[in-house]
Amino acid sequence: MFDCNCHRLNCDLLISIRYSWLQMITRVELRKIARERLKDAEALFNAGRYDGAAYLSGYAIELALKNRICKTLKWSGFPQTRSEFQPFQSFKTHNLDVLLSLSGLESKIKTAYLAEWSAIAKWDPEARYDPIGSAGKNDAELLIEAVKKLLGVL
Repeated sequence: MFDCNCHRLNCDLLISIRYSWLQMITRVELRKIARERLKDAEALFNAGRYDGAAYLSGYAIELALKNRICKTLKWSGFPQTRSEFQPFQSFKTHNLDVLLSLSGLESKIKTAYLAEWSAIAKWDPEARYDPIGSAGKNDAELLIEAVKKLLGVL
């Protein structure tokens, strides 16, 4: 008879061996960096630098989502270099909606945290090229508050 748990363990082991050369960013590091980007966003906000605060808020969520994807897939880390992404091209994105979908929490977030997600889902990594003053105080504050709440869930 086929033992599903044994088969799952063997598959996990084979995947681990096949990709053991990868030096992915660990889940611990992803969580730590996400929290630090939020602190950076808050410091920029307090200094009146709202564009930077808004920008880093988005990165905090991106990192938290990537951490959640690792947890969902039972990965110890997330690819970070071009060679590490080679077998995982569909994961190489900054698109928060795609990352949320991959995280396994899309339904929960879009149901219980719709206001927060709606605020943060507008984030775009290309905002780094936006003119100075594109994000106002209210925009940055809304993003920071949304990130605080979502980091607790992700």
